Amino acid sequence: MKKNNNIIIFDTTLRDGEQSPGASMNTSEKIQIAQQLEKLNVDVIEAGFAAASPGDFDAISQISKTIKNSSICSLARAIDGDIKAAGEAVSVGGVENRIHTFIATSPIHMKYKLKMDSAEVIKRAVHAVEYAKTFVDDVEFSLEDAGRSELPFMKEITQAVIEAGAKTINLPDTVGYRLPSEIRYMVEQMVSFVDSIHSNAIISLHNHNDLGLAVANTLAGIEAGARQVECTINGLGERAGNAAMEEIVMALKTRQDLFPGITTNVNTKEIYLASKMVANITGIEPQPNKAIVGKNAFAHESGIHQDGFLKHQETYEIMKPKDIGIEKNNSIVLGKHSGRAAFKDTISHLGFADLDDDKLIIAFNRFKAICDKKKEITDDDIRMIVADEQLNDNKTFEVTAIQISDFSEGFPSAVVTIKHNGEEMTDASIGDGAMDAIFKTIDRITGYNGTLVDYKVNSVSEGKDALAKVNCKVTFDDGAHIMLGHGLSLDTMIASARAYVGALNSFLSIQNMLNKQK
Repeated sequence: MKKNNNIIIFDTTLRDGEQSPGASMNTSEKIQIAQQLEKLNVDVIEAGFAAASPGDFDAISQISKTIKNSSICSLARAIDGDIKAAGEAVSVGGVENRIHTFIATSPIHMKYKLKMDSAEVIKRAVHAVEYAKTFVDDVEFSLEDAGRSELPFMKEITQAVIEAGAKTINLPDTVGYRLPSEIRYMVEQMVSFVDSIHSNAIISLHNHNDLGLAVANTLAGIEAGARQVECTINGLGERAGNAAMEEIVMALKTRQDLFPGITTNVNTKEIYLASKMVANITGIEPQPNKAIVGKNAFAHESGIHQDGFLKHQETYEIMKPKDIGIEKNNSIVLGKHSGRAAFKDTISHLGFADLDDDKLIIAFNRFKAICDKKKEITDDDIRMIVADEQLNDNKTFEVTAIQISDFSEGFPSAVVTIKHNGEEMTDASIGDGAMDAIFKTIDRITGYNGTLVDYKVNSVSEGKDALAKVNCKVTFDDGAHIMLGHGLSLDTMIASARAYVGALNSFLSIQNMLNKQK
């Protein structure tokens, strides 16, 4: 292993994670996640692909201006236009930011995708790094599909880009094909080669989870000398996802006997909130048995396990919930007699210290309204109330009232009231079910026709009076964008209406942005 045993955590939730189907985020949502990643103390935040769209460019620029303690990175193909966009997007920040450029190096990619020979690929790679260096000092170069590339060529192109100024060499297992033993061997060879040419360049890994081995492969690479790992919160990513940051970090922390002296800068007590935030914003919940952050990660059902755990925690638990920021008892912290100061203090301890005054007042009023109907308010309830207010900050249209009439021998009808520009509008429709009636009424009032693509409802806490959290994906008139909406209420119908309208508001934000660019 190299002498420097601190692992650089390169989080790509906002770039590769967003490529997960249905996980698209707007600029405001990306900034929220970036701020949480900064609290996590990740070293590098890959905020997007600047050349991909004006929205991505804007998000990277805004994040570069906002984040002060993590390096902000943009992806760029080995194309001048991509690199220029990346350079302009990350250059607005005060921190030393990064450009991450790449080109495919496997025989199959070079032959069929690039239609270039090895000499042409090296020439393109060297030029890309040299051009990126005119914008930033910190340049990372990725050998796309390194997992299926040939070692002699990998070494040849690595030496060329290091001499051109690359500081990090990233080896992606792009299709998630390799096993830990193969990753270990590849990294050992590349670390040894980089050392042999007297370079201080860092070897990095970017593993996909197609065979369920992304984290195992990453840990094998660290054992072999990799000193940067690319990962995402909750393992979010295209196809089967990426290596999960929380699993890598907690494995290194928990198994110091096998990783002596290996450290990260991550503040693990922010992991749980980061996981919740990413799930809320993307609408993609971790499966219940997901390691570290799944709902059942610290649950013990077996009587034998429960008995042992109660006698001594370490009999069946290798980590403590508080290590990742979970208050195990999820205690009742506030009630209907609590004031705004107590509410503000509580949400600050739950990770929402930066909530502005206007949103604080709205969230507090929603909290008080829920207190009148729900006996017990838990930490998770409060987290979701505040998070929902942050996610639905665009209120072009706002649901203010719903009434359902369910006719046993006919179609249900819905009466919906929506506020727009300070004016309330009410209309009614019948539908094949209550939900269909609600959505049809919203379409009539707003003048936009939506098509429901996906719909999920979850309870925030336990009990008959649990808050309902609804995520829905909707396409509107043009059908070009799948919009994600979020809704929260004690009433599932109201939560659903809010989620549907939230998706519409997001659609209108995108339309406004596109119109400004014309």
